[in-house]
This record gives sequence, C-alpha cells and structure tokens, in this order.
Amino acid sequence: MSLSESELPRTDDEWRVRLSPEEFRVLRQAGTERPWTGEYVDTKTAGVYHCRACGAELFSSDTKFDSHCGWPSFDDALPGAVKEIEDTSLGMRRTEIRCARCDSHLGHVFHGEGFTPKDTRHCVNSVSLRLEPK
Repeated sequence: MSLSESELPRTDDEWRVRLSPEEFRVLRQAGTERPWTGEYVDTKTAGVYHCRACGAELFSSDTKFDSHCGWPSFDDALPGAVKEIEDTSLGMRRTEIRCARCDSHLGHVFHGEGFTPKDTRHCVNSVSLRLEPK
C-alpha cells in the first residue's frame, strides 16, 4: 500500500490527481477537518494507521486513546514516522506533525495535558489516516 520513493508525487498537481479535494486540503495545505466528523474518532479496531497520502505506517492502534477532543488521538507515533514543526499560524505556539516520508500534514502534538503516562497527545485528522486492521 505504501508508495515507493519514485512513485511519490512531487508537485501539487500530481498530489491533486491522487487525493480527493478534502484530502488535498488537509494533507497538502495543512487544513483541519471539523471535529467529531472524522471516520476514526471513535474507532477501537486493532491495527496500524497509515498516512493516507503515501501509505507510510504512522501509529499503532495500541497507542490510540479517547481524549474527547473530536479527532483521533495517539500517545505515541511509530519511531521515525512523524516530524514535528513549530506552528504559530493561529497566533499561538503549537507543534504541527507531518508524515516524515511525504511531508503531509497530519495534525498537532500536545504535551503536558495528563491524558496518558507518556503525557503526549498526537491529535490527528482522520482524513490524514487509513487504518489497516489486524
């Protein structure tokens, strides 16, 4: 399911061919889906969540938890799967998370909220993910 390095789109026009308009808006333009509307908000299915753009493995369902924020939340990403970028776009300091393989926007990561022992919440747009059930 994962695209090879040579198959990864290089331009916005190439991404538009592969992604729906909503996927493109979120993944390539750092948009956000409306809270409580994503297909994975309440999912409890065991498996691995992949980047919807390139197919890279990002999160294990073992790390998913219900944070009641309106988006799927994970307390950890798979090693090396996501990169963090400072985001001050809304007049506040947040940390954006992107797929380390194709640089697609996934959501944001928050620390210090006390939800899990790791004290981390990767808040991810469902439209950025595709679940491969076990």
